[in-house]
Amino acid sequence: MPPSPKSTAVMATYGRYPLKIEKGRGVWLKASDGKWYLDCVAGIATCSLGHSNPRLRQALTRQLSKLQHVSNLYEIPEQEELATWLQEHSCADQLFFCNSGAEANEAAIKLARKYGHSKKQIERPLVLSARASFHGRTLAAVTATGQDKYHRGFEPLPDGFAYFTYNDIDSFKSSLQQHCDRAVAVLIEPLQGEGGVVPGNPAFFKELRQLCSQHQLLLISDEVQVGMGRSGSLWGYEQLGIEPDAFTIAKGLGGGIPIGALAVKNHCAVFEPGDHASTFGGNPFACRAALTVAKELDRRQLLFNVQQRGEQLRDGLSQRVAKWPQLLSGERGWGLIQGLLLRDGAITAAELVKAAMAEGLLLVPAGAQVVRFVPPLVISRRELNQALHRLDRALAKL
Repeated sequence: MPPSPKSTAVMATYGRYPLKIEKGRGVWLKASDGKWYLDCVAGIATCSLGHSNPRLRQALTRQLSKLQHVSNLYEIPEQEELATWLQEHSCADQLFFCNSGAEANEAAIKLARKYGHSKKQIERPLVLSARASFHGRTLAAVTATGQDKYHRGFEPLPDGFAYFTYNDIDSFKSSLQQHCDRAVAVLIEPLQGEGGVVPGNPAFFKELRQLCSQHQLLLISDEVQVGMGRSGSLWGYEQLGIEPDAFTIAKGLGGGIPIGALAVKNHCAVFEPGDHASTFGGNPFACRAALTVAKELDRRQLLFNVQQRGEQLRDGLSQRVAKWPQLLSGERGWGLIQGLLLRDGAITAAELVKAAMAEGLLLVPAGAQVVRFVPPLVISRRELNQALHRLDRALAKL
């Protein structure tokens, strides 16, 4: 039966804002009513080069004129080129390609379990992850996500996961001691994005790295949101002065085209042919998009721009916290992933996002009391100033 005029055939899994986007250019989005919005969401930290980037358009048009998909039954030159670039620009030796962050984390969980079986002879491997984390919506990834609200209604959850408090080494030690006979890996974000834009503590991560090495646990860094330059370093783990055994990538890797990856060091590359696969993973079209993002990071020196704009954004948010102390309580983050902390009982993230939207500024919540700024990595000083001025207007109305 067709939907009524006021309904939709799209399943109701999203609480959408009443905004229809028709086109984009750079950091700007145009709605169906003709209004332009300054986009500090970037498809949730995904559109690294902004919208309708000319280099990305040209590269993908050329790729479509050649080949878009052949499957992993054959060698794919674009995939080999991308794997080489990632290998040369990270601590990884080998790559597996998929289509999203959840898929990349599912691959990491499977890798950890096989590592436990083959390297540690553990029959029922267990992965440790942090409370308030987010690792995806698929069943294993959502179980690794240490937030009960994402678990409710989907029980029974898979076995083999336990949790500790982020940035709390005593909590980690306690969880490790409790599960020492089963633990094989730690899956952790260098900065918790959905959990409130909480940066990792370098001292915690350095001790975590030591403990993982001591107990032969794989340290797996979930770089889905902060990887590919958003933190001001290419990888979030670089902000913390450590090297993981494996890490996962997606979001900004493809600049808006779906692609994800699991990157591993040789000592934990335990997958064999048939262990894991993806129909679309690493297809020529998606790899061309990622290669274009990678080349633009270098050509336009975007890491430097992220560092400069990150300082500008941090200073700007700090000034707003001082100006609006009755509404705001602080700011935190790295580079171009910054969180504005809202005072409890004053306003909520949803209220500020709505007020900002009315002023032509798009923001995204990170929990009930944090608003996240994750603009395209190409945002300019002038555009960021415009975003902060629009934020002022929104706050003034609250």
